[in-house]
Amino acid sequence: MTFDIALPEAAERWDAALLLHEDDPVEDAVRLPLVPSGPRLLRAVLPSTVPLGEGRWKVSLAVGEEPPRRVAPGRSDLRSLVARVPRTGRTWLGVRIPYRTRQGNLSLRAWQRWPHAEANELRVVENALTVRGRLYGATAGPGAALLARTDADGASATAAAEVPLASVGSEEFTALLPLRSLPVPEDDTEGGGWSLWLRPADGEEPVRIARILDDIPDKRRVIRYPAVPLADAPGALRPCYTADNDLAVRLER
Repeated sequence: MTFDIALPEAAERWDAALLLHEDDPVEDAVRLPLVPSGPRLLRAVLPSTVPLGEGRWKVSLAVGEEPPRRVAPGRSDLRSLVARVPRTGRTWLGVRIPYRTRQGNLSLRAWQRWPHAEANELRVVENALTVRGRLYGATAGPGAALLARTDADGASATAAAEVPLASVGSEEFTALLPLRSLPVPEDDTEGGGWSLWLRPADGEEPVRIARILDDIPDKRRVIRYPAVPLADAPGALRPCYTADNDLAVRLER
């Protein structure tokens, strides 16, 4: 990822840097040197080999001894992120998407996962959710299944529903989840739901299903799937994305 910074007063300086940080821009920052790249421009490069922990990273500018200050976003060319396919042979998956915060500052949304189950296509037809996707860092085998969990912690949660994959190759998978098969609580709680996981094979740890290989940092606000009405009670079940772009099913009362 390349950052071009318009900074006429520092275009010829060699003590400027971009700081990627979660909290303190000095103590916990990833420092990217800024070098002259043209008239009144400085450039910093974030190599794909540099890991960023999963979360939201602020982008600040540091010049010499001046206090770091936040960077405002300009034009972003994100075409390389659309329908991205990670190269073969890698041993971890890092994703970074730049975005404008509500305060008008530049930040990065970062994911670091391995293995990873990418949801490429979702359809809601005849009260069922069909998920077509691709598995990275694991191979599907006997016992591969989609799991719906009431707890987002894959290490300790118990599956509320489990369905075998409808079709599976070495990497591609298709899962069909009848939404009305999910055990709906009898209380009137609003906003409950299930996180969706893929178990590659019997005895293997489940992998969170998400959609992160594109240019949309927060899909909750822009993607909305049809809801399926409950059969025996008021309310509906709606596939959705979480704040981390993980796939889930939300209970709406």
